[in-house]
Amino acid sequence: MIEFNQVVKRYGKVTALDGVTVTFPKGKIIGLFGPNGAGKSTSLKMIAGLSRPQSGTVVVDGKNPQEVKDKIAYLPEIDYLYPWMTVKKAADFVKTFYSDWDDDKYKELLAFLNLGEDMKINKISKGQRAKVKLLLATSRKAPYLLLDEPLSGIDILTREEIINTLIRDYREGEQTIIISTHEIAEVENLVEEVIFIARGRILLKQNAEELRLNEGKSLTEMMKELFRDAN
Repeated sequence: MIEFNQVVKRYGKVTALDGVTVTFPKGKIIGLFGPNGAGKSTSLKMIAGLSRPQSGTVVVDGKNPQEVKDKIAYLPEIDYLYPWMTVKKAADFVKTFYSDWDDDKYKELLAFLNLGEDMKINKISKGQRAKVKLLLATSRKAPYLLLDEPLSGIDILTREEIINTLIRDYREGEQTIIISTHEIAEVENLVEEVIFIARGRILLKQNAEELRLNEGKSLTEMMKELFRDAN
């Protein structure tokens, strides 16, 4: 379980997280939804142990995130891949850092995503790079998978492949997946729990199906209303 307790994070004069208290339940696919600048990426960096709060606490399974990095697979929004690497070299590089790397899973996903090991990062499309990043993150057996805007700026067919990969590999009850995005239409039917965030504050946290039934609206409609009111 991931817990935030009164977490404050500032970058200069900008407050990214403003006293956030929230729990991310274990073994679920969770949508962290909000507009650009809402605090989504900062939240994921906190969970991944890449950023620390000015005040408050973030714990993963009762421990400091820096102590449990081996439990967390993190896919950042930025394109971090070295352009001179092939897919195989990128995979070999990542696997040296993590004991939970699964070669069989890697080979299965490589074929499933229509990627070749000899593909060079600087010669492939943006959509293919997005798939390579997903491949490297999901070839581990990490119980926590953090995805920061995994569908941003890529074509609809690649988005579908990425979603199908997540569905294919999700270990219900064992794995926690947090998808941070402001484009929720494609993942609306994938997420089980939703957390809406804006201006560094949690606006709503609820079970996705209960929310749709109670409100009689889609999550996309709910997000538009919430953020219109928040602004």
